[in-house]
Amino acid sequence: MKLSNAVRRTSAALAVGAMSLGLVTVTGGAAQAAASCTGDVSIYGTLSDGRLTYTQIEPNTGDRTKTLIGPALGFTPKAMATLNFNTVLVTSTTGDLYRVDVQTNNTSLTVAGVVKIWDGGWTFDKMVYDGAGHLYGTVEGQLHQYVVSQAKPSGSAHIGQHVVIDTGFVLKTLAAAGDDRIIASTSGGQLYSYKIDGVGDWTRATLKSDGWSAVDSLTSPGGGLYYGRTNGGMYWYHDVDPTDGDGSDIAYHSSDPVDASGWTQSLLSAYANNCAYVPPAPSATTGEKIAKVANAQVGKDFNDFDFHYPGAWCAEFVRYVWANVGAKTSGVTPEAGSLYTYGQNNGTLHSTPKVGDAVVYGYSGGGNANHVNLVVAVDGDYVTTVGGNESDMVKKTTYNWKTNNNPLNAGDIAGFTSPVD
Repeated sequence: MKLSNAVRRTSAALAVGAMSLGLVTVTGGAAQAAASCTGDVSIYGTLSDGRLTYTQIEPNTGDRTKTLIGPALGFTPKAMATLNFNTVLVTSTTGDLYRVDVQTNNTSLTVAGVVKIWDGGWTFDKMVYDGAGHLYGTVEGQLHQYVVSQAKPSGSAHIGQHVVIDTGFVLKTLAAAGDDRIIASTSGGQLYSYKIDGVGDWTRATLKSDGWSAVDSLTSPGGGLYYGRTNGGMYWYHDVDPTDGDGSDIAYHSSDPVDASGWTQSLLSAYANNCAYVPPAPSATTGEKIAKVANAQVGKDFNDFDFHYPGAWCAEFVRYVWANVGAKTSGVTPEAGSLYTYGQNNGTLHSTPKVGDAVVYGYSGGGNANHVNLVVAVDGDYVTTVGGNESDMVKKTTYNWKTNNNPLNAGDIAGFTSPVD
């Protein structure tokens, strides 16, 4: 175990405890939450009289788009976990486990059946499903884990491999946030994120050290979207990176909730595989940006640029490309050798090539060199360069840099200079 310090729009009064439901739309300011979802967020719930509820929320705006009330389940629910869009596991106050098979949740909420799949033993105060085959429950501070092997499990044949992960999980709320990832809040106001790797092997990060004590229900469809109920209002949050154990990137929409009141369900559970976190594509390095700009110039000649020396514009070309990606060009002159002294002065002169480097040829000292071009690719002993004023144009060439046998007839390689950002 490792520890590290590392809840929308006011749409309507959701009278879920009443015999009828009235919807009143109130327009609010726009807010955005980026999460890759298969559709609207699906949240099942139960009322105090045991009736099933179903709510849809638009993930990017937090707008509630639908709320339905279904039949009574026939027992008093204690904990629930949504397995998929039409299957919900619910425990009773007597410790039995039921599978609720939803028939439709389109314009009405009906169930195909409520099946008891386990007699006794299910005394969890909270239960969640992570969307990846893992069912978690807490009781007396213990965190239990089961593996669910079927979309509609039938008891121990499909819910097994039970283990107790550890003790110390005294939590006010619990929600699944992804594969073996759970989030929870405490009565003391902390918001925690847990990564479960096995028995006694888990990591807890403190997302928020306070401010969450009023949240009495927490659920998540995955993808960094969290829905928390406070005083009957449903609030939504977006954790930009739900895997980093850092709560500083959680966006709050406190002034633009899903609903400001009306969420009176006794239990709430989102379909945990509804949304997914998609890591952003890594930003291009300076070298990659240089290569992209340089490659786009291949085939052009002096007249395509605002250069000053038609007979010797190789250094001007390097300066042009570097400047286009925001690299420092102070000290780079139309002299090819200035790239060598640039490297010396900035501590970026070295003997092996990297993409984006300036290659200086035939350096004779005193800031004098025969030629300079740019590395756009490196493959072992071979480099591909793009340079200006090569056969009076911008040209791409590949050669063995270790033998210094370049086809430019510009002399041996004197060094490689990386730009300074």
